[in-house]
Amino acid sequence: MPSILVIDDKDSMRTMLSQTLIEEGYQVDVADNGKKALDLARVKSYDLALTDLKMPDMDGLEVLSSLKDIDSDMAVIIMTAYGTVESAVAAMKKGAFDFITKPFDPDHLNVIIERALENRRLVAENSLLREELAQNLGFSEIIGQNEKMKEVSGLIRKVAGSDTSVLLLGESGTGKELFARAIHNLSPRRDKSYVAINCAAIPRELLENELFGSEKGAYTSSVTRKMGKFEIAEGGTVFLDEIGDMDIALQAKLLRVLQQKSFERLGGTKLVSVNVRVIAATNMDLNEMIKKKLFREDLYYRLSVFPITIPPLRERRDDIRPLAEYFISKYCREMKKPLKNLSKETISLLERYHWPGNVRELENTIERAIILAESKKITPDHLAIRLPTTGEIRLREGAGLKEIGAYAQMQAEKAAIIRVLSQVRGNKRKCSEVLKIDYTTLFDKIKKYEIEANLA
Repeated sequence: MPSILVIDDKDSMRTMLSQTLIEEGYQVDVADNGKKALDLARVKSYDLALTDLKMPDMDGLEVLSSLKDIDSDMAVIIMTAYGTVESAVAAMKKGAFDFITKPFDPDHLNVIIERALENRRLVAENSLLREELAQNLGFSEIIGQNEKMKEVSGLIRKVAGSDTSVLLLGESGTGKELFARAIHNLSPRRDKSYVAINCAAIPRELLENELFGSEKGAYTSSVTRKMGKFEIAEGGTVFLDEIGDMDIALQAKLLRVLQQKSFERLGGTKLVSVNVRVIAATNMDLNEMIKKKLFREDLYYRLSVFPITIPPLRERRDDIRPLAEYFISKYCREMKKPLKNLSKETISLLERYHWPGNVRELENTIERAIILAESKKITPDHLAIRLPTTGEIRLREGAGLKEIGAYAQMQAEKAAIIRVLSQVRGNKRKCSEVLKIDYTTLFDKIKKYEIEANLA
């Protein structure tokens, strides 16, 4: 039940208002002057105060200011005579929700009160959402209970509150931009602009214009001054995706922004000062690029003050199912389709697939499945993926040590199983004993490596 404090020096007005509001279901306290009202407000929380403007000793403006000092969220409505409307408007500028002129219709007063209480509720909800945003909403689209993802989330929470440059590392499709947004949303800059730009998608000469802007006449078609992304993001965050693709000459200009917080527009000579935080991301090995003189070492050290590596999806298989279910919910809602479920076979296929395109590939796969699936179940037939056979497995160009090691282990295990099976004339039980693994594991590996039946 909302509580209302009525403040008026006239007995008849207090009585009328009190009775009217109690009949409407409100809990009501009354005070015949400002001092008593403030004493009540200090010991009890009120949702709304209804105060007369003209009162002896302490007028409505003083009461308004003092009530707001006690509880800034309290809604205050001013009652005024016709001749003091101008003063009532001034009161609204000081924080009053609305004013009502005497004499007034009780129904009209109830409408204003309902509106004020609804506004107070929305303000409270918004405040709560902002609080949640600072803690959680930065991760609203980041799904992951995997230990590696928990570690990444912890690092992001720690660095978000500072102005430190962050370098996000990881394969294409791992969701680096989502993490960049999370850092911005969790930071003190969250109410300012977040500006993202893909350095690989824009040619070098256009990228400089996009980032730093240009003066009139800087090039043939430049007829007006153009603001760059760094100026647009003033006070906020600039996310530079695919930073490894930035031209090395442009890297020097970016380094100046990081060091001196200033730059010159294209075709200009005047320094433009900016206050932005830079988050960069890449799927390239920047250390190798530095060796090849393709990336500035000094820029690398400026950007990688706080590097965070996002794990590929194949290293967080326990997150595949919750991610898939999240995308199912998302696309069923967008396409206005009934919610669909994954069959057991589909879950198994999703969890065994190697996901070279990571989370982005999983999202695209689920979106396609939602379009194709006519029943409530999503089956493997609806997925545009399949498990490669052993003969199809090849190391991709630029494979890392983990991938090389896994491939080498597979080849060695296959060769050892074939050799021992040949020695024991296909007796799998004896083969498992020689290799010191249990029979079930041996059987699974024979199937996985597609070892010929006549050998097994």
